[in-house]
Amino acid sequence: MASSTDISTLSFEAALQRLEAIVKQLESGDAPLEAAIGLYEDAQALKAHCEAKLGAAEARIAQLQLDPDGRPAGETSFGG
Repeated sequence: MASSTDISTLSFEAALQRLEAIVKQLESGDAPLEAAIGLYEDAQALKAHCEAKLGAAEARIAQLQLDPDGRPAGETSFGG
C-alpha cells in the first residue's frame, strides 16, 4: 500500500499510470481479499490526487486572459 506522502509527490501522469495499473490488477481478480482492499484504498488516494491536480490545472487555465481578438494576452497570478 502506498503512503499518502508517496502519492503527494507524484505528477498527474505518474499517479494516473499507477491508478490504471491498480484497476487492471483488481479487474483481473487475482489479488487476495486483503490485498484487494489495500489496492482499493490506494486507488481512492490516487483518484483524489489526480482530481486535485486537475482542479489546480483548471484554476490556472481559468486565469488565462484573452484580448478582444481571443488571443492570449497574459496570465493573472493565481497563487497556487
